[in-house]
Amino acid sequence: MRRAHKYLLLAFSLGTSASLQAAEIYKCVGPQGRPLYTSEKRDTMGRKCKVISREVNVVPMQAPAKNGAQSSRQPAYPREDAAARAGAKERQRQILEKELANEEGMLGKARAALAEQESVRTGDERNYARVLERLKPYQDDVEAHEKNVEALRRELQNLQR
Repeated sequence: MRRAHKYLLLAFSLGTSASLQAAEIYKCVGPQGRPLYTSEKRDTMGRKCKVISREVNVVPMQAPAKNGAQSSRQPAYPREDAAARAGAKERQRQILEKELANEEGMLGKARAALAEQESVRTGDERNYARVLERLKPYQDDVEAHEKNVEALRRELQNLQR
């Protein structure tokens, strides 16, 4: 009992920088006479139990980080100034414009290939479904390039805001 008081006194002397946890271990006698050791108070209900150990665990709390100061776990990343941010936006805009020009060129080629395939009629395609089946990959290619151009234009508009 005196040991527990010493630990309590030590814990309270540390102030708010420590967390206090008390653990009691009970020895109970079961229905067949077998001993049961537990730290749960609810397991002792209705049994003959006695406390065989009382421990007080003192766990130091971590010091809170001060305002503006970074904790030791966080790396210090360099801050980006306005000029660097503007330069990055300009580079991003140039890249998007190049990609847009490239995608528009591929869209033009895909449309030309589709138009060429639409003008060709082979003798074995008497059924119009076969013509549509043959043209489907060309139409899908045109559609994919149109979506890419639209997405790149949307990105450029978002960048200018």
